[in-house]
Amino acid sequence: MQDNQNSVVATKDGSNTLFSKLYNQHYHNPDDGAINEALTKHIIPAFTYHQNKKELTILDICFGIGYNTFSTIYYVIKNNLDVKLNFYSPELDGNLVKSLENFEFPKEFEDIRDIIKSIAKDNKYEDEKIKIEVFIGDARKYIKTLKENSFDIVFQDAFSSEVNFELWTKEYFDDIYKLAKDNFIMSSYAVATPIRLSMYEAKFFIYQHIPTKRKITIATKTKQNIIGKYIDMELKKQRNQEASALYDK
Repeated sequence: MQDNQNSVVATKDGSNTLFSKLYNQHYHNPDDGAINEALTKHIIPAFTYHQNKKELTILDICFGIGYNTFSTIYYVIKNNLDVKLNFYSPELDGNLVKSLENFEFPKEFEDIRDIIKSIAKDNKYEDEKIKIEVFIGDARKYIKTLKENSFDIVFQDAFSSEVNFELWTKEYFDDIYKLAKDNFIMSSYAVATPIRLSMYEAKFFIYQHIPTKRKITIATKTKQNIIGKYIDMELKKQRNQEASALYDK
């Protein structure tokens, strides 16, 4: 698949991703691989945290070409996990979602081709174990429509704050906090102090996790010791008084 805004890029694990000409960024790190990145940075940490849960409600920010959602389903099937999955995901580019019907996904997704086609055609899918809703439009507006205290997991995977600033601010994370259940986890590739401060000022506890060679950020609503190294953000602020959270402009 190739269009005026995106071009296909092969990644190290054999899965394809896209390069956004609009944002001048890859959807995934080509050196990590699209599936591998979804698994190590989001899915495995979240499912380790939520071991033995029978139902998980997940907010996938932003849907993009669907690797976080589809890799979660692949992970559950591969590991024969008995869990019901509910996905809610905003995506600004409706044409991108439509194009997924013809996107060259890896062999790992062969068993879920019907799900991918349903998302591409109708922006949704549902059976007895999986529900997916992709909302085409503004993520900030969308999350305000969701039920408070109803999410177990957030995959915080927007483009970087340089181009998607509005999805990394303190006010944005305030809205995410309202959606979070008490036993909640948010995963993100972003490790910059200003972004962690945005999460912290929205009342999240911040942790650093190193699943592979790259660090990730984990945020929870209650303090815990299940995954990652706790980061004392007050101490961070004292040591770096120039650092500040990101705020809506």
